[in-house]
Amino acid sequence: MNHFFLFQRRPDTGWTARKRAGFWVWNLGFLLLAAMGITLVSLLLAVGPYALHLCLGYFECPLILLLNFLPCAALIFLLYGLTGRAGASFLLTAAAALGLSVGNYYKLTFRDDPLMFADLLLLKEAGNMAGKYKLFLDWKLVLALLCVAGGWLFLHFFVRGRPARRGRQACTLLCIGAWAVILPLCRNSTVYDVRTANYERLDNVWSSTQQYISRGFLYPFVHSVNDAFETPPEGYDKARAAALLEQYEDADIPEEQKVNIVGIMLEAYNDFTKFGVPELATDVYKVWHDLEAEGYSGNLVTNIFAGGTVDTERCFLTGYSTLGNFRGNTNAYPWYFRSQGYTVEGMHPCYQWFYNRLNINENLGFENYQYVENYFGQLTDGTVAFDDVFFPELIKAYEKGAAGDKPYFSFSVTYQGHGPYNSEICWWGERGDFVVDDGTYTDEEQYILDNYFGSIANTNKHLKELTDYFREDDEPVILVLFGDHNPWMGDGNSVYTAMGVDFDMSTQEGFLNYYSTRYLIWANDAAKETLGSDFQGEGPDVGPYFLMNELFRLCGWDGPAYMQAIDDTAAQVPVVHTSGRYLENGVLTDSLTPEGAALVSEYKNLQYYWRNHFAG
Repeated sequence: MNHFFLFQRRPDTGWTARKRAGFWVWNLGFLLLAAMGITLVSLLLAVGPYALHLCLGYFECPLILLLNFLPCAALIFLLYGLTGRAGASFLLTAAAALGLSVGNYYKLTFRDDPLMFADLLLLKEAGNMAGKYKLFLDWKLVLALLCVAGGWLFLHFFVRGRPARRGRQACTLLCIGAWAVILPLCRNSTVYDVRTANYERLDNVWSSTQQYISRGFLYPFVHSVNDAFETPPEGYDKARAAALLEQYEDADIPEEQKVNIVGIMLEAYNDFTKFGVPELATDVYKVWHDLEAEGYSGNLVTNIFAGGTVDTERCFLTGYSTLGNFRGNTNAYPWYFRSQGYTVEGMHPCYQWFYNRLNINENLGFENYQYVENYFGQLTDGTVAFDDVFFPELIKAYEKGAAGDKPYFSFSVTYQGHGPYNSEICWWGERGDFVVDDGTYTDEEQYILDNYFGSIANTNKHLKELTDYFREDDEPVILVLFGDHNPWMGDGNSVYTAMGVDFDMSTQEGFLNYYSTRYLIWANDAAKETLGSDFQGEGPDVGPYFLMNELFRLCGWDGPAYMQAIDDTAAQVPVVHTSGRYLENGVLTDSLTPEGAALVSEYKNLQYYWRNHFAG
């Protein structure tokens, strides 16, 4: 009759039903406490480098505590049902929950960016980039390790009762059923956006990072599964989106107007003179400002800060404000240029696996793309290339591409400028060569600043060489330049804080300071003459997804049907930000006019449809 017992009977113990019940209470009770402990440690780590008072906010919203606890509890009991060992179940649950929590802790500290489920799809990139940062152990991480060690030792030696097969099966089935409830609850957008809105203790309610950590870690991490896989926008109507696109036709670029286009996204490049700080010892931006005076420039309002390069890159290439996974051929502007007879290629002097560019760039329409593995490695002994190598090779690629009988489109992404910047030695010149060294900043801050602005000075030197080359070119060339995001400036944005840069995102100035870089569209004389445009002036604040619209408008081209269909949105609401805020008619808002709301809704429907229905 042993199979009727939920715990295995030991021959000489003379167990009674009461004793068996007592062991259930003992084992499951301590497992419950263990799950609570893991949850609490995860919540301690969830705030990263932010003030600990944010942790108190979790206790002010019991639903947040519950939604962070449920995944831990469901996992530990599921593992207990599978293994029958309390210690092993605790250790495996802690490894999963706290392993992710530690990864989130480091990511927040280094890049002010939380760990999301989609990041797990880029583990190779994360592993390679982690080597560039100095990992550390502070009291929170030491406490986490001690809690795990102490919890395992206690459970291993004092919670040893093992359930019989039927008891384990019952526990497993109950936990599987629990997960069927927990996952939809954690992923529910109404619960996330309304029921767990917990912003009172935040320093900046508009910071997407702080909004994330205000809900703990395990809960928003599970919720972020929603963003890892494509779902239609609210009110999506496939037939309506298709009918709207059918009102337009791809417009050909007239043969006599097919100028060469060279696009470059500059890693972490921004013009700090708009901040008024730091005081520069050298005018590192003179070249940039001279080019702006000759060209057409404005603020590029990105979705990202100090990381996530690929977001700005792919928004520009696709016209999408929210990105998909691009696992197959996807409608994008490089495909359009190919349909117009252009040679379409580019280069990134880093590794082809970074953001899976090797596969995704091909899916976006690039015929050829050069990386360390297939090109730059032979020039750098297999390592990434900086601008001293990149820009001369870009000119060589242009000369080769433009020498044929086809017009040329290229889009490249630099690597120089990628943080973090050394805080102990100068990479460029001597200390104080680029930022006035008058004691305003600590040694660490001074080195970070000198290294960043030394990189900017070197990049601008090469930009001058590039534009001087194109000035002398008889072929018409348009150059499109922009930065992908603001640079990393010390762990937890410490150098920005020392400079006093306004990042108050409740204001339009602070929002633009945090998210915007500069863009520049510059044309040589041959291109101006060919297109009858002077390519000069101050452009609007615009998201990278609408920057190609600006380029085509300056060129006098109508462009593909998709671009024509979103032109009205680009004109009235040129920023459709992932934080839920917009720039409508030049004003930052989270509440659009009825006309603006209709345009944005139409735009979101169009981009989802176009992203998922490749035209071939």
